[in-house]
Order: sequence, then structure tokens, then C-alpha cells
Amino acid sequence: MDKKPYYISTAIAYTSAKPHIGNTYEIVLADAIARYKRMTGYDVYFQTGTDEHGQKIQEKAEAAGITPQQHVDNVAAQVKEIWDLMNTTYDKFVRTTDPMHEKKVQKIFKKLHDQGDIYKGSYKGKYCKPCESFWTESQLKDGCCPDCGRPVVDAEEEAYFFRMSKYADRLMKHIEEHPEFIQPESRKNEMVNNFLKPGLQDLCVSRTSFSWGIPVDFDPGHVVYVWLDALTNYITFCGYDPDGNHDEHYKRFWPADVHLIGKDIIRFHTIYWPIFLMALGEPLPKQVFGHPWLLVGEGKMSKSLGNVIYADDLVRLFGVDAVRYYVLHEMPFANDGVISYELICERINSDLANVLGNLVNRTIAMTKKYFDGVIPAPAEAEPVDDELKAVALGLPAAVEKRMSDLHVADAIDEVFTLLRRSNKYIDETMPWALAKDEGKKARLGTVLYNLLESIRFAATMLKPYLPDTADKIFAQLNVENKGVESLASFDGMQAGSKVGEASILFERIDIPKKLAEIEEENKAKQQPEKPAVTFLPDIPFDDFCKVDMTVCKVLACENVKKSEKLLKFQLDDGSGTPRQILSGIAKYYKPEELVGKTVVAVTNLPPRKMMGQESNGMLLSAEKDDKLTLLMLDDSIAAGSKLC
Repeated sequence: MDKKPYYISTAIAYTSAKPHIGNTYEIVLADAIARYKRMTGYDVYFQTGTDEHGQKIQEKAEAAGITPQQHVDNVAAQVKEIWDLMNTTYDKFVRTTDPMHEKKVQKIFKKLHDQGDIYKGSYKGKYCKPCESFWTESQLKDGCCPDCGRPVVDAEEEAYFFRMSKYADRLMKHIEEHPEFIQPESRKNEMVNNFLKPGLQDLCVSRTSFSWGIPVDFDPGHVVYVWLDALTNYITFCGYDPDGNHDEHYKRFWPADVHLIGKDIIRFHTIYWPIFLMALGEPLPKQVFGHPWLLVGEGKMSKSLGNVIYADDLVRLFGVDAVRYYVLHEMPFANDGVISYELICERINSDLANVLGNLVNRTIAMTKKYFDGVIPAPAEAEPVDDELKAVALGLPAAVEKRMSDLHVADAIDEVFTLLRRSNKYIDETMPWALAKDEGKKARLGTVLYNLLESIRFAATMLKPYLPDTADKIFAQLNVENKGVESLASFDGMQAGSKVGEASILFERIDIPKKLAEIEEENKAKQQPEKPAVTFLPDIPFDDFCKVDMTVCKVLACENVKKSEKLLKFQLDDGSGTPRQILSGIAKYYKPEELVGKTVVAVTNLPPRKMMGQESNGMLLSAEKDDKLTLLMLDDSIAAGSKLC
């Protein structure tokens, strides 16, 4: 029988930097869903990858002295390495610098332009560089980007625009007729009330102020707006052809069953993306699920705050499945989750070591001790057995109910309900007491069989979430994983065969000791390392000779009003007329410290306005480890002397 297709995707990771555990949560969540769907009989296509264009990436590459392609190659390799480390079973890892994708995006752009959905104009407004987002003044929150809260900059440039309003009513109708389209419900309300109802503005879909993007092939100088480039990955890599010659893969799997994304990019996926698809005449994805964030304490992870936790560090400390368990189980459906080293330790001890690991270990150990490892046949039942069997037999349906609406944490709880019921069953039946009476050997055998079978049920249903742990449990039971189909009856353990060897699944953690070790390790990491010296690309000697570096005496220096950074200098440059230069070094010097000093200035730069005042040059300084030092010379060197 042909399996039903199921297409799940993650958002593609932006290649600005190495992904942290909050970013990694999404791929683990998608993997758990994909594994579960495969286990329950679906033909799954699971796509992930990296988003590799945009102004921010170009600037990061320039700052590092490498090409944008080198930068994205490095970060994409890190992303893939972490996705693989977390044991994720994606079918396709895509990169938006793939030439195939770039050609298709160019065709999509031209198609939308030729049919009148994209037109040429000019943009003037506010731009958030980290989010690659345009905003009007009224959309800003306290003058900053409403998505990330960071400052915006004024932007003005020639650009192409997409007629969003043309499709707004159609999108609203789709959302009303498909209440499952945007999940959770709170995300849907936010999009409808904050964006659709107030009216959609036309969207800027090209840029001319930087070059790292897919060129608009019919208008040199324009590159495709990064979100139009990134969002189309869901169809271009699936086999979509802008000319209409879609391959069989696309025909089978599109529309996607679920786009799994972070809540911070819900607007792009539930407004821009469906409108792009409508304009292309393609079906919309069945569901967009905007998952919450994983917070450290009260806040979002941020390099600038120094609170970033990386998946590879957690795996080294706790193991892959322990990290998978924590992020899957501790993230609520609609609210943000919290992560800390202490919480991870507590959850490993309480759930993984105690509830799961201890149950498996002592059940295998008792089977070894009382029956020489041979699985006993169930022979003497009692009413207490029925409740355990009912929980086990009801487990597949209970998990399916939770997974059908992506309540993954609740699905895991259903498995642990059986594990906890099994531990309670041990307390109720007291196998150690039964073992003391030879006349109760048959009853003891039944108890152990029921425990072994319950563990088999739990291992089968744990496989999507803790795949390695599930395999270890099957090895200890010495049975094959025959899938969810084998859970229709409570008789999967073969009486007369032997169990495997007992081993510890999860070691209990000495929490104070572990936290002290982590703190010491983090302190060591924070010690400043001697950075490698980097050099800018070579320039012609003649270009260097054009730089006019002049010795100047500081005549006067003062703070610039309303600026925390700028100092205003009046300099004797030997010309007889004082030269005014503004420099952003107020953090490092007090004005009175600099009067009378001999400094060096680049004096052939064009004038520049700063805080409404003119600056005629640039002072030379050296910077290292967040310390800046002005280049100062011996006072005996005369003003107007040249560096050569």
C-alpha cells in the first residue's frame, strides 16, 4: 500500500553565526515529528538547511576579511555539524547559495514582475539590519524594530515592490476557512489583528545598497530581498519549476504539511510566504507552527549578553538524548521555555535516571537474578495487572492524540505515564517478596513479564524522541523494535528467550559538583585568548601614498552635546587655521587629558557631518581587547609634519 506523504520543514538557519541551543531546539522538534510520522506509516520528506544571503552577512564577511561565500561556507558547515550531532534525520539539507536555487529565484522574481505583482519604485523608511526587515515610523516600538527591539536605520534606495494588498483579502479568507493554518492560536490572532486588519503595505523585494544576494537578472544593481529568496527554498528544493514543469517529488509532497519556525519569523511565513504562493498559483502549506523560544533565565539568548548555550557543549556534558529530552519535554506548546544547567541536571536525575533508567535496570537485573535471565511466561494474573496493561495498550493512541496537534512534550509525558505506572506496579507487587516464596514463582514470573512488556511498549514509543536510548533498551530486552504495529497486544516479549545485559542508561548527577565544574569551565572560556592577527587585503602602494597623515597639536577638546561617544577637537595642523575633527573616543578619554597632546590625523578625507557638526579628518588610534589608545607622538615633532 502506498504510504501517505508528509512534508515537514524547519526554517533555514541564518548563517550569521553558529546556532545556539535555542536555534537547535527547532531541528530536534522537527526530527521528533518526522521520526514519529515515519514510525506510524508515513512517507516523510524532512527539509532543513541554511539561509545565506543578505546585508548582515556581507558586513560580517567584510569585517572578518573574507568573502561572503567563505563566511557562509564556514557557518553552514557548523550548522550541519550540529544538526548531525543531535541525531536528526533530515532528508535534504539546503543552501540558498545553491546555483539551482538562485536560477529558480530569478525566474520567480521575473514571473511575478511580468504578471504585474512586482513593480519598480523607491524606498524611504526604517530598516532593521539584524532582521532584514523594513518598517514604517508608526510600526516601530519605542523607535526600535518591533520584532527584535534593536535600533533601526534610515534607508533610502531604488527598489522593486510586491503588491501585498492585492492578495490581503484572499489571505484573510484562507485563514478564516482554515483555522489550523497558523498555530498556536495566539500567533494567528497576532498576525490578523496587527498586520492584516490594519492593511498591508507593499513589500520591498529588492535591494541596491549591497551586493551579496541573488541578482535581479533583468536589472543589474538590484539583488533579491533576502526573505523572497529564503522563503522560496521550501518549493525550489522540493522540485518546483517556475516554468511549470514540476518534478514528481514536488507533485507528491507539496503542499507542505507543516512549516516549523520560531515565533519571531511568523509574519514572514504566514503573510509574505502565502501571498507569494498565491501569486505563483501554488497551494499554501497546510500549517505554519510558530514555536516559542528557549530562554536563559528571563531573557532570549544573545552573544552580547554572554548567556549563549551551545548544543555541542551540552552534548559533551550530558549526552545527546539527555539534551534532546530536555528541549523537547521542557518547551511548552505556546509559551517560552527556560533552560539552565541546573534544570537540565534536575530533569536528568528525576526523569531519565530515576523513572526510566532505574526501572529498566532493576527489571533486567531481577529477571537475571530470579530467572537466570530467561523471560518467564505469564501464568498467574491478578487484578493489579489490568491497570498496567490498560495504560500500555492505550499508549499508542494517547501519543497519537498529542502528536496530531504537535503537543510533543505532552506526547513524551504519555510515555512517562506508563513508566511511572510500571514503577508503581513494582511497589504494588513487590517482586523481591514474591521471590522469597517458591510457591509464588509463577506470580513472580507474571510480574516480571508484565514489566518487561511495558518497557518494550515504552521503548517503542520513545524512539522518535530518544532514539539512541530506545535502541539501548531494546538491546537490554534482547528484542527487535518491531514498531508501533507490534503494540496491538500485550504479548511481544518471547517467553523462554533471554534478556540482554543490564547497563546504566543515565548516570545520576551530583548536581553541586557538576555545576561547579561547569562554572570553572565557563570561567576558563571567558579568559581572553590572544586573537589571531588579521590583515586586510593588499592595496597598491600608490593608493597608500594618497593617504595624508599629518602631525597635529590638540588646541582644545570638549564633549559633544547629546552624544555619549563623541569628542570635538580643535587641532593645529600647521596650516595656520584650526582643524575641527570629531572622534568617537569619549569612552576612553576625558577632554582635559588630551589638550596639548601631539596626535596624528588623516587630513585628506572629505568632510563628514556628525551630530550636526562638521568633522574634517580622522584621528589615528589602535584598538585591542575593547581598549582604544590614540596614536600620540613626541611633543618635539612639529605640527604639520607628515608621516611617511
